[in-house]
Amino acid sequence: MNRFRFTILAVCMVLLFLGVTDLRLFFNNPEPAVVSISELEQSPAPREWLTVKDGYWNLEQAISTTGSIELEAFLVPVRSSQDPDAEIRLIVETRDPQIIELLQTDGFSFDTLAERDAFRKENHDLFFGRREVTGMLIGGLIESGNRDKLLGLARELNLPVSEDVILLSQGKEPEQFRGFFFTIVAILGTLKFVQLVRSGKRSTAELKAQ
Repeated sequence: MNRFRFTILAVCMVLLFLGVTDLRLFFNNPEPAVVSISELEQSPAPREWLTVKDGYWNLEQAISTTGSIELEAFLVPVRSSQDPDAEIRLIVETRDPQIIELLQTDGFSFDTLAERDAFRKENHDLFFGRREVTGMLIGGLIESGNRDKLLGLARELNLPVSEDVILLSQGKEPEQFRGFFFTIVAILGTLKFVQLVRSGKRSTAELKAQ
């Protein structure tokens, strides 16, 4: 019985931690902070929810996160210049259907390098142009494993990734309701734990009285 009670308490503490983390993100990020890529290359991100402007995307250096033919998302280096050898301070994880379709065509639709080069030249602005992106930073305790995996993929391909590179998940926003749900469930579960403890003490006292 004691093990069951403390299992409830442990689950409640985890939910409370997750709930408070989500609530902090929600209240600290009422709207995305607008920042230029140049500012982001010089200083830390001002908030977790960002709109990054004026960045040059290099789809030629994009990395598939799945490592297979089934393309679901890509890591795309974003810089303040079009220099492919410049240090990468921002990597965007994107699931944009237009980008995925473009890179799928680039990777699997041509028999020769000349055909692929012609395709890239024809779509130069899409491959190397400026884009504005809004999303959430990838980080924190829960997502640290994913972040390490994504950075590992980039470094395996010898991309010049900064030690303090920022990873941004395009389109992701702060959770509006999950934090409230987790926190309420954690509080209710803790109250249940207290009730079980009191019931156990009362039962023990009654047995001793008998």
